[in-house]
Amino acid sequence: MLPKIKIFAYYWLPLIAYCGLIYLQSSYPSPEALPSFEFSDKLMHFGAYAVMGVLFYRAYQTLPFKTIIQLIAFFSMISASLYGVSDEIHQSFVPYRDGSLADVMADVLGAVCGVYVYHRWIAARKTGKQRMDV
Repeated sequence: MLPKIKIFAYYWLPLIAYCGLIYLQSSYPSPEALPSFEFSDKLMHFGAYAVMGVLFYRAYQTLPFKTIIQLIAFFSMISASLYGVSDEIHQSFVPYRDGSLADVMADVLGAVCGVYVYHRWIAARKTGKQRMDV
């Protein structure tokens, strides 16, 4: 078993740092230049919250309910989605920024897809290891 400080540094610190970076980025007025294709900001939200969902999943795997994989996946999706909602509320108080329901939708979809893909990848790795052990 890993010492608690290593668990914190490896599983929880990346999540905390990532949430902090998103908060910090959201605190600045709107960026002057975004990528030029349509819905690029939604794609960025989707990707950012897909990563956040994975980071929540990794961190939650260190908690006592780690054997209940469906619960870990559910809490990871909900946590990342709620952070997205709170980020949009936060942005509504930043000058030249606003909160957007479309951004929340991109955040939620990103969190769900990120957790789903990571969850499936973990399951495939376990299945592959079991086949190799036989």
